[in-house]
Amino acid sequence: MNQALVTKSDHGALMNQIYRRQRFIYNATRKYYLLGRDRLLKDLAVPAGGTVLEIGCGTGRNLIALAKLHPNAQLYGIDISSEMLDTARANAIRAGVGHRIAFSLGDATRLDPRASFGHGQFDRVFFSYSLSMIPDWAGALHQAIHVLRPAGQAHVVDFGTGDGLPGWFRRLLGVWLGLFHVTPRSGLDQVLDTISSHKGLKVECRPAYRGYAVLARICSLS
Repeated sequence: MNQALVTKSDHGALMNQIYRRQRFIYNATRKYYLLGRDRLLKDLAVPAGGTVLEIGCGTGRNLIALAKLHPNAQLYGIDISSEMLDTARANAIRAGVGHRIAFSLGDATRLDPRASFGHGQFDRVFFSYSLSMIPDWAGALHQAIHVLRPAGQAHVVDFGTGDGLPGWFRRLLGVWLGLFHVTPRSGLDQVLDTISSHKGLKVECRPAYRGYAVLARICSLS
């Protein structure tokens, strides 16, 4: 499918198709290869009582962890898959933090958090292995910056280019990720640099695990 022609309904249907059954084993299986997620959660440094939005929240795993780490934080998650959101809500309730997290069906490239949550700006916005599944991922990044508070931060963890890994491993990983419509964003650093220069923001982008993953942070210069 041509990514330029993917509509919100098309992509939501695709994600539902992929995760209709996988969502029940997602957390148990992904912990072995979605590396760097807990590092990102620590790097968020959520301020006391701060507001946090995860874009592409999936099963709610990260927001549930944040609810336990930051009992006074206000937590929000959007996802384009209604199937994943059903699991996220159930997981949050099971973890005893269902009342702490607001979930909503939404498109990362057309964010309207005020309509979804009654809340228009956030102290922290983050993507955890979701940019690689969003067709217009650059547009999603721009939307994330748009809903940040003036002193807020946006964070990303996702698959990297794998430059420090053996060629055979990169090839096998590419085939495996393709089965789930996952595409590592090789131009992430360039897009972040463009955003920072236009918006007057500071960007930090660094590889992790020999390039298997990449972590990035976007914040104000002050």
